[in-house]
This record gives sequence, C-alpha cells and structure tokens, in this order.
Amino acid sequence: MKIDLIQDIPFGTSIQSIKVPEVLKKRISTGINYFDAVIGGEGFTPSMVTLFTGTPGAGKTTMMLNLANSLQGHGAQVVFNTAEESLHQVKMTCDRLKLRHEFMVGGLDNVQELLKGCDKIREHRSYKDRPFFLIIDSLQCMTDGYFKSGRITSATAERSLQLLTSYAKEHAVNIIVIGQVTKDGKMAGSNKLKHMVDSHIHLSVEQKDEDLRGCRVIETKKNRFGGCGHTVFLKLRKNGFTEVARLTASGV
Repeated sequence: MKIDLIQDIPFGTSIQSIKVPEVLKKRISTGINYFDAVIGGEGFTPSMVTLFTGTPGAGKTTMMLNLANSLQGHGAQVVFNTAEESLHQVKMTCDRLKLRHEFMVGGLDNVQELLKGCDKIREHRSYKDRPFFLIIDSLQCMTDGYFKSGRITSATAERSLQLLTSYAKEHAVNIIVIGQVTKDGKMAGSNKLKHMVDSHIHLSVEQKDEDLRGCRVIETKKNRFGGCGHTVFLKLRKNGFTEVARLTASGV
C-alpha cells in the first residue's frame, strides 16, 4: 500500500488547512517496555527515521535483532538488512538469542536495490495493511549507486540516508539505521547524519557508576515526535537484554 505523504503543499499555505493523514497519528509499540520508554513511552510514529548508534561491543546488532523479532511478533512486517555480516552469521545470532518470529532478512549493500526489494515485499497482499520496518546494519557500509565502483566516501552515507528518508516519508514506513561510532563515542563520518533523522538513540556501556558498571545504557539523544523519555540500564545476557534500572527525563 503506497501512502503518499510528500504532498505538494504550496508555499504559504495556511497551517489550519493542512490535514494530517490518520496513519501518522497511530503509534506503533515495539513490544519491549524499555525501548518504548526511551522513545517517549508509546512507540514509533509511522514514517519515523531513527539513527541507532552505539560504542563498539555494546550490543547494537543484538538489540536490533531483538527489536526486529518483537516488532514482528506484535504485527509489524520487518526486514533486517545487513551489509556487515553474512546472513549465516545473523541466523546463528538469532538462534543464540532464541528468536522465533519470522522477520525477513537481506544482505544488500546498495540502497536503491534495497528499496526496490522493500517495494516488492510491501506490494504483497499479505503485508499491505501492516506497519513496515526496515532495519539496516549499518549505514556506513551502504552505497547509493553514485559511484559505479561502489566506492564509499564520507558523503555516501548522507546521500544514502537522504534516499531512505524520502522513502520513509513517502510510504509511511519506519526505517532504523545503525550508525558506527568510534571508541571515544564520536560519530563515524559526518555529524550531519544526526540532523537528518527524526530520532537518535544511543547505546553505550556504563563506566562511571560502580553499581551499574558494565551495564548497557540506552537513551534518546533526539526525538522530533515526543520527549526523549528515559535512560535505561540493561544487563546483556546470553539471550538478550534485561532491564535493571531506569531514570526518567526528570532524573528520578
């Protein structure tokens, strides 16, 4: 089902004459309490583009696979595309985590080919009326077709993200892109990426608090569709994450 949300609204249109499509008013719960909490408490807004970053070894891929599995189990259609690992590696991780829902996977590294593949899935009658999520691991490994050689530059991620954002807004689908960061927590590539997305969620490893040292910390750095919610401390176990503590936006 194609939902055209990029409407030709003339410049100077009265704000009161613009009608917000009903599809944008419905929040989509992830089925994971701590994840819903950090994005405002109610889940994702359709057409939302999210940048998910994390320090090396924090468990970004593990968390995104858990999220894909939970979303699929709560009625969404999810595609997890990896340009970093083989699909056999992804399957072994899913088996270790005991993920049982039938989300889809792909191993494409070209954004335009990836979106064409998503079109084919979304056109299938079984998926037309379901929320659609595309999760990409990772943005810095994707090409946009600008260079025939497939060469990736610092501008490639920006162009790729722009293509993904346009697609999300046009079709009311949700896209989550994993972004690489350095060991000192700095974004790999251009900082412009943070400004292009609707939300930015970050996963790190707690080092300061002795009682929580080694715990994973998930928090929202940016959210255009609501508050930044909570900071949640998690234990990374063999079969995924377990919440151990939570701070509200007010620090309580």
